[in-house]
Formats: sequence, C-alpha cells, structure tokens
Amino acid sequence: MTADTFKNEMADALKAYDLYIICIDKTPDEFQASMVSLINKAIRAYEDRGANMRHGIALDKFVTVILSQTDCPKPLCGIYFNLNSPYQKPLAAKAAETAEQPARRK
Repeated sequence: MTADTFKNEMADALKAYDLYIICIDKTPDEFQASMVSLINKAIRAYEDRGANMRHGIALDKFVTVILSQTDCPKPLCGIYFNLNSPYQKPLAAKAAETAEQPARRK
C-alpha cells in the first residue's frame, strides 16, 4: 500500500482545496506534498496498529487523514480539512484573560 493507492481521494481533496479552502500558509502544490506525506504517515500508523485498533491517523494543522479498516483489502481513506483561522486567539490566552478579570458581585 502506497500513497498512490489513494490517488482518487487525494485528487478530490486537492480539487476541494483549490475551490473552497482559503489558506495563507500553503499553496496548492505545498498542500499536495503535505497530503502525500500525511497519507504515508497514516499508512504506517495503519499497518503498525494494535490488534484491536481499526484506524491509522495522521494530521497537521490543516488536514487530518484517517485510514479505516473494512472488509475489503483496501481501507477507507478520509481526508478532512481542519477549521483554522490565523486570526483566532489561542485558547490559553483566552483562559488567561478570563482569569485576570475580577469576579462581579451583585
């Protein structure tokens, strides 16, 4: 099993990325290279999974790849776009702001 095994899934994800995803950090070519790398990592995780495990997962800040065991020889491949905004405040900073505010009394 190689990344080429999932070339149809990668083509669909690349088409969706090109049409719908606005991304400041990665060009479509960089996204494609990243996706191939993630699929290879998911394949390794899938092939090295434990006896009771059914998935191989790999992810980065923008994409999650999941290979799921089926009754067929080829696992299902899910490619998901992670919702991310460069303008979103980190959760730790938000929690610190809340902790600094004095409690209101009635």
